[in-house]
Amino acid sequence: MNIDDQLLSHLEKLAHLEVAPDKKKAIEGQLSEILGFVENLSELDTEGVDPSFTMTPESNRLREDIPASDPEVTEITLKNAPDSDGSAFIVPKIIE
Repeated sequence: MNIDDQLLSHLEKLAHLEVAPDKKKAIEGQLSEILGFVENLSELDTEGVDPSFTMTPESNRLREDIPASDPEVTEITLKNAPDSDGSAFIVPKIIE
């Protein structure tokens, strides 16, 4: 895939970014290089490779899922709120 001015403008719009005109050519080159790398990855033969294969002997460390509630977390979080009632954030009404 080739990155051109039209595609870069479309990406700017989607990302809500504005790229300085003097930097557009450099960014187009960098994006083209990244896409080239990704295209190289798609050429790899992964047939027969276990999807959970890793390069390290470690596996996922799982913990038991035990529900817990710490009132101190609520207190600390609400202390940073502009307005609260002690148990929840108070925000302005936005729907009439």
